[in-house]
Amino acid sequence: MTLNINKSRSLWWTISAAVILSGIISMVISWQNPNIKAPLRPGLDFIGGTRLQLVRDCSLPGNCNQPIDINAIREVAKAEGLGDSSIQLISENGQENGITIRTKNLGTDQRTKLQNALSEKIGAFDPQKNQIDSVGPTLGQELFRSGVLALIVSFIGIIIYLAVRFQWDYAAFAIVALFHDILVTVGVFSILGLVAGIEVDSLFIVALLTITGFSVNDTVVIYDRIRETLKMNPDRPIAEIVDDAVNQTLSRSINTSLTTMLSLFAIFLFGGETLKYFSLALIVGFLAGVYSSIFIASTLLTWWRERNEKYTIDTIDTSISSQDG
Repeated sequence: MTLNINKSRSLWWTISAAVILSGIISMVISWQNPNIKAPLRPGLDFIGGTRLQLVRDCSLPGNCNQPIDINAIREVAKAEGLGDSSIQLISENGQENGITIRTKNLGTDQRTKLQNALSEKIGAFDPQKNQIDSVGPTLGQELFRSGVLALIVSFIGIIIYLAVRFQWDYAAFAIVALFHDILVTVGVFSILGLVAGIEVDSLFIVALLTITGFSVNDTVVIYDRIRETLKMNPDRPIAEIVDDAVNQTLSRSINTSLTTMLSLFAIFLFGGETLKYFSLALIVGFLAGVYSSIFIASTLLTWWRERNEKYTIDTIDTSISSQDG
C-alpha cells in the first residue's frame, strides 16, 4: 500500500479541524452548563467532595425487578439537603442497577442516612460492590495544578529536544501535531462528558502525558527518515521525499499502534471501572497521534518547505528582473 498524503493534505487538515472544532464547541457548552462549569466534566479528584457508588443486590428476591427511577433518587437527595448533587445511573450485568452520586463532603452519619433512604426507595444495596470516596477541595485543586504543570514542563522539554535534534520548522510542526492530539482527546472527552456524563480525574492527566510521549515518538521516526533522504537527495521535490518517508515507516507505525491498541482494549474491557476511561483516553490519543504524525506533521512540513522554496525562487526572479531593468 502506497500513500500519497500530500496530494490530499487539504482533506486531512479539514478532518482534523472539524474534530477539533466540535470539541471546542462542546467545551464552551460545558463551561456554560451549570452542572459542569468547566470545559470537561471534572471528577472528584479535582473538585473535592464525596462520591457514592451504590449497586443493588440482585441476589435478593424481587430486589431488581423494577428499573431505578432517577427522579426518585433526586427526590431523596433533595430531602437530605443534597439537591445540587450530580446523579447518574450505572450498568451492572447489562442492566442499570446502580447509581453514582457526587456531592459535597459528607460525614459518616450523613452518608449512612442517605444510603438508608435510597435503599428504602429503590431496593437493598450490595455492600461488596458499594464504593465511597472522599477528596478535600484543597487536594483537588493541588492535583489540578500539578497535572497542568506536568503537561507544561513536558511540552517545554519536547520543544527543547526537537529544536536541538532537528531544524526549527521540524520542531514547530511536531509541537503542532502534539497540540492536535491533546485537543482531539480533550474534545472527545468533553463531548462524552456532555452526552454520557463521563468525568475526568487525575488519571486523565497521566493519559495526556503518555499521549504526548507516544505521538512525538512516531513523528520523530518519520522526521528522521525525511532528514536522511533530504541529505542524500537535496534536489528532489520535498513532497516526494515526505511521501516516501511516510510509506517507508508506515508498517512500523501500524504494527506498533496495533499491538498497543490490543493491550488498551483489553484494559478497557476487563480492567475495571478505575482504568476504563484512562485506557479510553489513551486509545483516542494514540489514534490521534498516529493520524497527526502521518497526515498533519508531515504535510505541514511539506507545505512550509514548498512555500519557502517558492518564496526564494520569486525573490531571485524579482532580483534578476530588477538588475535587467
